[in-house]
Amino acid sequence: MGAQWKAKGKAQVADAKGKLFGKLVKEIIVAARGGADPAGNSRLRLAVEQARKASMPKDTLERAIKKGSGVGADAVDYQRVIYEGFGPHQVPVMVECLTDNVNRTAPEMRVLFRKGQLGTSGSVSWDFNHVGLIEAEPTPGHAGADAEVAAIEAGAQDFEPGEQEGATLFVTDPADLDVVSRALPAQGFTVLSAKLGYQPKNPVDPANLSAEALEEVETFLAAIDAHDDVQEMFVGLKG
Repeated sequence: MGAQWKAKGKAQVADAKGKLFGKLVKEIIVAARGGADPAGNSRLRLAVEQARKASMPKDTLERAIKKGSGVGADAVDYQRVIYEGFGPHQVPVMVECLTDNVNRTAPEMRVLFRKGQLGTSGSVSWDFNHVGLIEAEPTPGHAGADAEVAAIEAGAQDFEPGEQEGATLFVTDPADLDVVSRALPAQGFTVLSAKLGYQPKNPVDPANLSAEALEEVETFLAAIDAHDDVQEMFVGLKG
């Protein structure tokens, strides 16, 4: 599954894009707490770049920055919360939420974890590495760009095939996320996304699960992914 679980077969393109915009807006709002100027706020800069690549309307983007930086009457304060636990068949899961009401989100997460096991802080995170995740693809005209050379020159810790065909996922130390993402273009790669995340140390091999068991895991993950407050989900399942 890679570092981040992806739901299979999104129902409709419009719905998927709407959900993506919702996640990007929340990320921009949270990032803007550190300053409304992307030039001096690397996290906001990365979030804005993501929004532009997703073709987010300019007014939506600017509104999100104002909400996060406390400008205007509609300022919003989202809190980042991590829920840890196990899905069916002891598959470890880390769920990252952005919520304006933890008292609403927490019980809803407990309900979603009923077919698994919701743990306490640290109960699962010890089995994941906290890393920077940069997905990039060769820049047009640089089809032969070498991912290994790029990783070494840009300062990434590791690399592996990305989610998109032909893309590479560069893994970095969390503190080096922005530095590496800025260095990759000089190595012939265009950055598609850059964020902090988690990679499982001992992922469960789907080959060791029956078809029925794997379906139970997929159904469980899809239900969590559909929750409005879920921003990212990282699963200890080999892909």
